Order: sequence, then structure tokens, then C-alpha cells
Amino acid sequence: MRNRWLIAAAAVAIHLSIGSVYAYSVLKNPLEATLGWSDLTVTGSFSLAIALLGVSAAVFGPFVERFGPRVSASVAGCCYGSGMLLAGLACHLNSVVLFYIGFGVLGGIGLGVGYISPVSTLVKYFPDRRGLATGLAIMGFGLGSLVYGPIMAYLLGSHHPAVMFWVLGAWYMVVMVGVAQYLKKPADLAPGTAQVYTVKRRPDLAQMGVREATGTLRFYLLWAMLFINVACGIAIISSASPLLENPKTFGLDKVQAAGIVGLMGLFNGIGRLLWASASDYLGRANTYLIFFGIQIIAFAWLPSISSLILFQIVLFTIMTCYGGGFATVPAFIGDLFGTKALGAIHGCILTAWSAAGICGPLLYSWLSMRTGDPKLVLQIFAGAFVLAFIITMILRFDIARIRRRQDSLASPQLGV
Repeated sequence: MRNRWLIAAAAVAIHLSIGSVYAYSVLKNPLEATLGWSDLTVTGSFSLAIALLGVSAAVFGPFVERFGPRVSASVAGCCYGSGMLLAGLACHLNSVVLFYIGFGVLGGIGLGVGYISPVSTLVKYFPDRRGLATGLAIMGFGLGSLVYGPIMAYLLGSHHPAVMFWVLGAWYMVVMVGVAQYLKKPADLAPGTAQVYTVKRRPDLAQMGVREATGTLRFYLLWAMLFINVACGIAIISSASPLLENPKTFGLDKVQAAGIVGLMGLFNGIGRLLWASASDYLGRANTYLIFFGIQIIAFAWLPSISSLILFQIVLFTIMTCYGGGFATVPAFIGDLFGTKALGAIHGCILTAWSAAGICGPLLYSWLSMRTGDPKLVLQIFAGAFVLAFIITMILRFDIARIRRRQDSLASPQLGV
């Protein structure tokens, strides 16, 4: 019988590996300086990888459910690792096309499949602590840049970029494929051990497949909640450094601003575990209402804060909410649609991440050009969180309506 905490550790190892993609900024200058590639070329490969993360998570979600976490996580490790190895060859040959195929396409597929592979399994092993389990794994993705960023910088400091990709590509493949061998669905265990954790909790709202889930209102409400959270989070990530460096605000130098931006990644990871774990006690919808409410105030207040300490406290609080949005989603999906096709449904929901990754920066740039005031842009995004709060309330009412109907059908009929 598998130890569920070792299952969680394996999931964290996989997410730490693929989460290294968030350290891509470490590669940017070395690739431009060594290979002579433009800023647009280097940035474009990262955007392609992130876009394919959401798309491949949706496309390969049924594959993950059909073949299980061991096979799908192994495939993810092979794709992500070989993508890095191919990116190294592209650097050696100075081939932009090969780099896009390796890092962008193969790496992006590895990201999407690797992201969802362990999550549905964790939910099934932790029916009593769904939020904690998924928060642990997805926290790994958020902290991947902190673990692998310094390693990348060290390798790039003394070697050609190709060497860095070859070393880490081989490492990712060994780690991901290796730990994947421990992953197994509870249902695959010996008879009588599939449901070994007896807990007192309300049953899931339904047990649905992908087609059934995508035909419900609550699927699209949850999609919209994640989209708004990600799009606005990207806005604050992209505007934090300029706000810190602006002479009219704090006038920090680039090194000081970069240090604070680096800490944002840490709080992003902490928030994934914090909010997802809290949702086990507060309820998923209530958790979203709380951190959407926090962000309405924080986004509106942030541009007018004059104290650097207070600015950082508010900024880091926002980042915990940004990370929490990712980590609470899988447990919420389990509550709403059951665990029958959780991986596949999760993959479909993650298309919100891809859409927000494209729309968020573009919308922020367009609003900045139109208004000429980054402070006003953040206040506009605060308004978007008002919409997210309303959407969450609608979802909460819809859940309560379905629960009442289920309770009335389950209650015994009185005399005739």
C-alpha cells in the first residue's frame, strides 16, 4: 500500500522540476548575449511554453485519467527533459526554430501533462485534506524558480547555455520519471485498500465526466474566477519593479527592486499552501471570496502607499492570493465535479491560465498606453476583482441551490 505522504513528496518533486520554467528570466540575458538572439525571440519561446501548458493540460487530460499518474508523469518527464536537451542542441547550433520546438513545444507539453498528472491522485489519497494535498504539490511549482534559478545562474556563469540545458534536461528527466514510478491511483491498490481514509465530510456535488462538467454553469464560473485572478496577478508582477524604481514612489535601484521581486516568488509559493490548506476548513467558495476581497482593497490601495515596508506587506499579500488561486482550484473541482475525471477537468480549467497569460500582459500594456498612469491601471484591475467576487457569490448560490435540491430528494417522503 502506498504511503500518501510519499505520494505527496513525489508530486512536489515533479512540480519543482517543471516549476523551474519560472526561472526563465535567468536565461534571458545569457541567451541574448551568447547567441545574439533578440529580446522578442527569447521571450516568445517562454510565452509559447506557457500557452502550451494550458492547451496540453486540456488536450491530454483524458490521457492522464486513462493511463494513470505513473505513465502520464513519466511521459511528462520525457517530454520536459527531452525538450531541454533539444533546447541545448539548439543553443549549440544557434537554431531559433529548434529552440522553439524543444523549449516551447516539447517543454510546454511536458509542463501541461506534468502539472495535472499527480494532482487528481493526491485528491483521492487525501479526501480529508484535499486543499492541503494539492497546495503542497502546486506550491512546488511556485517555488521551482527559487530552487533551480541559482543552479541555472551557476551553470550559465561558467558554461555555454547549451551545457546548462543538457545538464538540467537530463536531471529533470531522471527525477520526474524516477518519482513517477511511485505514483499509483488508490483504486489500483489491493482490494479493500482503495478507500482507507474515513472522514466526515459532505459528499461531492456530483461525479461527472469532462463533457458533463463543461456543460454546467459552475464550470465556466470557476474558469472565469481563475482567469481574473491570473490576469490581474500578472499585472502586478509586471508593474511591481517599475513602481519600486519610479523616483516619484520609492526610487529603488534595479538590484533592490529585483530583490523584492524575488521575494514575490517566495510568497507566491507560500500562498499556494496557505490558502489551499485553509480552504479545507473555510470552504472553497468562502476562501475565494476572502482573497478576492483582500485583492479588491490591496490593488486599489497599493499605488497610493508611501511606506516601503507597508508596500511590501500589501504586495506580498497579493502574491499569496495569486498563488492560492492556482492551488485551491483542484480541490474545488473535486468538490464540484467529483474525482472520476478530475485530471481531465482540471486540464480544461487551466486553459484560463493560458488565456490570462496572453490577455493579462496585453491588457496591462494597452491600459498603460491609454491612461499613461500605472496607478490607474491597478485601480482598474481592482474593479476586475469586484467582478470576480460577484462571480464567486453566484457560484456559491448555485452550489447551495443544488445542495438543497439534493437534500430534498434524499429526505424521506411523509405519509400519503
